[in-house]
Amino acid sequence: MTALPARRPAASSLSQWIETRRWVWSLIGILILWLVLSVLTSRLSVQSLSGVAASAAFLLFPALGQMFVVTTGRGNIDLSIPSVITLTAFLAVNIIDGSDARLPLGLLTVAAVGLGLGAVNAALVLWLRIPAMIATLATGYVLATATLLANRTFSTYQVSPALAWFATGRIAGIPVIVLAAVAATALAAFVLHRTVFGRALSAVGQNQRAAELSGLPAAKVIAITFLASGAAAGLTGALLSARAGGAFLDMGSPFLLQSVGAVVLGGTLIFGGSATALGTLFGSVLLVLIVTTMQIAGLPGGTQEIIQGAVIIAVLALAGAAGRGRRG
Repeated sequence: MTALPARRPAASSLSQWIETRRWVWSLIGILILWLVLSVLTSRLSVQSLSGVAASAAFLLFPALGQMFVVTTGRGNIDLSIPSVITLTAFLAVNIIDGSDARLPLGLLTVAAVGLGLGAVNAALVLWLRIPAMIATLATGYVLATATLLANRTFSTYQVSPALAWFATGRIAGIPVIVLAAVAATALAAFVLHRTVFGRALSAVGQNQRAAELSGLPAAKVIAITFLASGAAAGLTGALLSARAGGAFLDMGSPFLLQSVGAVVLGGTLIFGGSATALGTLFGSVLLVLIVTTMQIAGLPGGTQEIIQGAVIIAVLALAGAAGRGRRG
């Protein structure tokens, strides 16, 4: 009599399903937090949900760039994102000067600046062997000076109508920026899971030395992630300037903590090798909801940052414990 194959326990199957879809935790967090807010206040509605989604969309773009950098492992992170956003916001306003005719030039300029700064970060990390945290933080400090110079030449608060529509307009009641965020998430997911680069990125993040021995261009892969992060931050600066109707110092400061928070809350492994674009989208929404909850509760700005930091530390601690468990 042939023995029937043993069935895997349902709990084990569920655990494996969740492990391959870590974004589910951020989605559950969104649903729970939205339910709690709906009970506690009458100010929440579909309209306010679209506002949360729009705010999350602006966070998503630099967070996707951060996600690619973090996936390379070895503690790689891009801390220059806030400074890039602020600088390119000033550049976008000054170059575009409220003219749709100058919009292509402005967008090309901020994208080029972002790419250039990403190349600088990559060179510091790969050629000079400076840890990414130190290298990108130093780049950010240098950019702060450049931003001060740009601020001195700031002479207009005019915004391109086309860019303003993209940043604040709606199609069938849905914010255009949200549709763009969904498209960006789909593109990032395609790159991660359906391209040679995505497979190489995962291999480099899991074990860079093994990836190099197998013939993968690890340095090139890492460099591309810094370029992508810089370009995403640059374009975000232009979009934020259109949303705010101008630029101001420290415009990008909130994105230092939040770009990392959206990535780790979404399920991307902080020690590299595995990323989820959908999770980064959900992580961005969840982080904006957390901030919204604290604002409704009337908590001061400093307390909000402490709570955000505590949440991110808790997620990192859990991720580190899970990583040690798998290696053990």
